[in-house]
Amino acid sequence: MLNTGGSSVGVNYGLLGDNLPPPDQVVSLLKSRNINKIRLFEPNPNVLEALHNSGIEVIIGTLNSDLPRLASDPSFATQWVQTNVLPHANSVTFRCITAANEVIPGDLAVHVVPAMKNLDAAVSALNLKIPVSTSVSLGVLGVSYPPSQGAFSEALASIMKPMISFLASKNTPFLVNIYPYYAYKGDKSLPLDYALFKERNIFVQDGSLGYTNMFDAIVDSIYSSLEKMGGSNVEVIVSETGWPSGGNERGATIDNAMAYNNNLVKHVNGNAGTPKRPGKGTETYLFALFNENLKKPGIEQNFGLYHPDMSEVYHVDF
Repeated sequence: MLNTGGSSVGVNYGLLGDNLPPPDQVVSLLKSRNINKIRLFEPNPNVLEALHNSGIEVIIGTLNSDLPRLASDPSFATQWVQTNVLPHANSVTFRCITAANEVIPGDLAVHVVPAMKNLDAAVSALNLKIPVSTSVSLGVLGVSYPPSQGAFSEALASIMKPMISFLASKNTPFLVNIYPYYAYKGDKSLPLDYALFKERNIFVQDGSLGYTNMFDAIVDSIYSSLEKMGGSNVEVIVSETGWPSGGNERGATIDNAMAYNNNLVKHVNGNAGTPKRPGKGTETYLFALFNENLKKPGIEQNFGLYHPDMSEVYHVDF
């Protein structure tokens, strides 16, 4: 089942907690909040089972550790799809499959494109219409500012070039994780309002285009990077973005997290698009559904919209 209607905003449903509620309760929570898109980092059978006939669209990821085998062994890719996707394909809407998360740059990067191709062949052989992509961090960029000068790192050209041409040939989206929070945390010259969608005036003028928020500027730097590698038809999906509500780091407060995520939802669902791609809302997944206690202590444990008991950390209006 393939469907891309409804809200442009989904949520990442991570499982790195030993106190998280059972999946059927989570699905009820999602439906009660009108959240109709989620992203899973791994093919958890209990979660997928709970999603049957829920109407919730799913991005499903492979484990990073499976990447070398998915790349080298087409039969393993076929088995992966037969085990993790096929049993759910009639009852769950799969938005796309991502071959790993944030492994470029790094030792696993060379396996990403072969794994994508093997998974895509397996999906096609089973007559499923599910795009195959990967999800990257901003570490793939060599130049990110100003947005029109955005370019992928030259050191990664041997990986990014074939990936972009594969995505362009299949008309499949490019998934990227974007965190204005980390840019703000690391650069004292960036105003908080620019990061939180609160800036009313143009903060960055880039030729004829003006930017009032950092999110759009980063998305457009990705579009510029794609264009420079022949991917001008490739759509960008923001597979993760969010703001920590605690953890004793600069700007990590409940008020800032609430402002960022609420303003983001409004901005993305308003379908204004970005200055470079006006009139088309950027499909975006908030990070994350729950505070997860098995993550690194500090801000990483404080990105959730909900506590594990399903009470709100703060309210987001979907």
